[in-house]
Amino acid sequence: MAQYKSFSDLPKFDELKDKRRFWVAEAGTKDEGLGMLRYLTPEHVAEVVQSEVRTGERVCVNWDMTRLETPGFNRFPCDHQIVPIPNYEGIAWDDIWRFNPQAGSQWDGFRHYGAEQPNGKRAWYGGTTGDEISKMESDRIGIGHWAQDGIAARGFLIDYVSYAEKKGQKVNGMTGHAITLDEVKEIAKECRIEFRPGDIFFLRCGFTKTWESLSLDEKKQYRADTQVQKHKHSGLIQSEEVTRFLWDNHIVAVAGDGVSFEVRPNKDHDWSLHHICLAGWGVPIGEMFDLERLAELCKKLNRWTFFVTSSPLNHPRAVSSPPNCMVLF
Repeated sequence: MAQYKSFSDLPKFDELKDKRRFWVAEAGTKDEGLGMLRYLTPEHVAEVVQSEVRTGERVCVNWDMTRLETPGFNRFPCDHQIVPIPNYEGIAWDDIWRFNPQAGSQWDGFRHYGAEQPNGKRAWYGGTTGDEISKMESDRIGIGHWAQDGIAARGFLIDYVSYAEKKGQKVNGMTGHAITLDEVKEIAKECRIEFRPGDIFFLRCGFTKTWESLSLDEKKQYRADTQVQKHKHSGLIQSEEVTRFLWDNHIVAVAGDGVSFEVRPNKDHDWSLHHICLAGWGVPIGEMFDLERLAELCKKLNRWTFFVTSSPLNHPRAVSSPPNCMVLF
């Protein structure tokens, strides 16, 4: 890690020996657990706060936990109970929660997705093995590493939904529509977004908006479709050029209102963003964030960059976590 202390020290995409893997931290360390978040130094965050926090207006981007009534991939929905404290019935109440973070707004941690390596074996970020994760004996690359200091960075919003609607196109976040890099760059140019090292890339593709317009029967059909791999999720297209864009701009995390941020089914498996971001580079992927109010605030202020804070759950071995994410202008 000594040779990679800051963004300016990182090699260009074309200089990477393995463009799908950047494992440079010592195994089991906090630096490894943070992945690319390790470059969000206090000095970097202080600069971002000064440049982005101006009006104090803010919005949280955590989707209502009850919205995904019929989660895909046979996951169970959020279960919440209100119970009395024993011997204090009628005086005080507690909550009991049972939920899968993947059934709502969540960060995919580095333990979530492993990728096949050149040796033919599957590994998680840094070379972490499935046994290290499943046996619960190690906190290697657990989300607890993120939770110690939280995530604080500059973010930018690529509002594909508004872009498409201005062109008279109907947006459905459940059609498997692939958003291209050219469209991302065109939107950024229209919104005067200049990419900076350490940014979090937010992409509004329309899934949550589409979901809330469905009938319960349609939502049940979605759940059934995911179990037989018939699901379609709109998102960012997979390609070498997209991967180059993310790396050379030193994007430290990506997040969207879609189920997978990247389009499903994959358009190019060789450049799967889950493979590269999570297992390869240590870049968190946020999914099903509620970007509706954020998009409206961006339009109101005519600003599409902002300060982002996120406090993942503080469990050392967690695979994923609700983002507990706030955006400030």
